[in-house]
Amino acid sequence: MPQSVTELIDLLDLEEIEVGLYRARQPATRLQRVFGGQVLAQALVAATRTVPDERVVHSLHAYFLVAGRTDLPIVYDVEAVRDGGSFSSRRVVARQAGTVIFYLSASFHGHEDGFDHADPLPVDVPAPEDCPRMSDVLSRASGRSADFWEAEWGALDVRYVGDSRPGGSLVDAEHPARARVWVRTDGPLPDDPRLHEAALAFASDLTLLSASTVPHDVVIGGDVQAASIDHAMWFHRPFRADDWLLYDQISPSASSALGLSTARLFQHGALVSNVAQEGLIRPLRQQGQDGSQA
Repeated sequence: MPQSVTELIDLLDLEEIEVGLYRARQPATRLQRVFGGQVLAQALVAATRTVPDERVVHSLHAYFLVAGRTDLPIVYDVEAVRDGGSFSSRRVVARQAGTVIFYLSASFHGHEDGFDHADPLPVDVPAPEDCPRMSDVLSRASGRSADFWEAEWGALDVRYVGDSRPGGSLVDAEHPARARVWVRTDGPLPDDPRLHEAALAFASDLTLLSASTVPHDVVIGGDVQAASIDHAMWFHRPFRADDWLLYDQISPSASSALGLSTARLFQHGALVSNVAQEGLIRPLRQQGQDGSQA
């Protein structure tokens, strides 16, 4: 994964093969499959490249079909579904070695005056500077060093606010699965709003699914086989991905080895985005000493 903001920017700078067809490079990584947020962000960049400048993304819906390989480039094929008077629709197919691995549908809209309301910022949230780095939290939970997590996610600065596991700081009878983090890129980005939208899409996939495992006191990658299945985002108001965003995540349901998580992203008190994702959270059965499944 990109270890710096510079590498993240390079990762989102796609090569145009021909009109509507783009190729993306891969970062160095020790992960066995491509990070879903990378594919999501690159597909959004590809779609955005084909839309008039005055229209910005307001929603996207994506499906992860096949785990992407880290040793092959990904090609993004954009279909200009429609350009109407107010909205533009795009569909993106991501392929590796001829295999479709991902679909994205995105809608773009120009600014209009209209009604305005939003959920308020949660109260009593500690400042990012008062929260531990997520890499330290993951290190304690997984047994892997903080350096391992920093190497994979170094382009992002993520601070752990808390969650609702027993003894946690966010215990809530109405929401047994809740988690909060602060997130931003670990350094400034250029002023291009479309780059900030892609960077937020990239970051949105990092912690969301894990909210669905909070009540069960398990670790994704250790006790749980996990994979993103779908991902949706709605962009409401302008923001910067290099400034702190509060990621308030709730999982309303987990069943049949699937976890659903929804989330709100706030910046400077304003609700800037909503996110939803369902993913595989399959418990891994422990092996007995003879190698059999317990």
